[in-house]
Amino acid sequence: MTAQGRILIDLFVTLDGVAQGPGGTDEDTSGGFRFSGWQAGHPSDGVGPQIERGMRELDALLLGRRTYDIFASYWPHHTDGDVGAIGRLFNDVSKYVATRDAHYPLDWAGSVRVGTDLAAEIAGMRSAHREVHVIGSVDLVHSLLAEGFFDELNLWVYPILLGAGKKVFDDGALPAVLELIEPAVTDEAGVTLLRYRRTDRIPAVSTF
Repeated sequence: MTAQGRILIDLFVTLDGVAQGPGGTDEDTSGGFRFSGWQAGHPSDGVGPQIERGMRELDALLLGRRTYDIFASYWPHHTDGDVGAIGRLFNDVSKYVATRDAHYPLDWAGSVRVGTDLAAEIAGMRSAHREVHVIGSVDLVHSLLAEGFFDELNLWVYPILLGAGKKVFDDGALPAVLELIEPAVTDEAGVTLLRYRRTDRIPAVSTF
């Protein structure tokens, strides 16, 4: 039997669970979010190598439209220097884009729109790819968590409290017990990588 591909979620997140707009000051200000770009103020030497290690098997991306727009405007023009390897990888692999607009232009080579049947789309990606990575895309992540459509959750937790913004886990997440894949890794900047594998178990419910 052919092995099925995996869906991996990769997120930068604050200690209080906020994953909104880490990268740039205008990345995501929806809902009046005032802290877009919070990651830039807390540089970490350990995150880059960890990300590169985690992308060795990546052969497709699944992105929300906002993250897709950011990537499509940046990575096609950054294929040299320190970030060149990631740029070349992202340019070469398939990009699946979750957008409700059936006519939204997807100009980045290798980009296709995700249809409305998320379960069927995920099944197709598993059949076609080895590792599909979901990067950022918090609204899409909420849908994947609600349906249990993921295999691994990788969180880079920054020692920052924001008190506002879109959080990784909202009230719609499907109850599940996650298994820590490896011991947590913390770098000198205090950023901790937590890698979890989804299991088929659900949390035990107390009778008291």
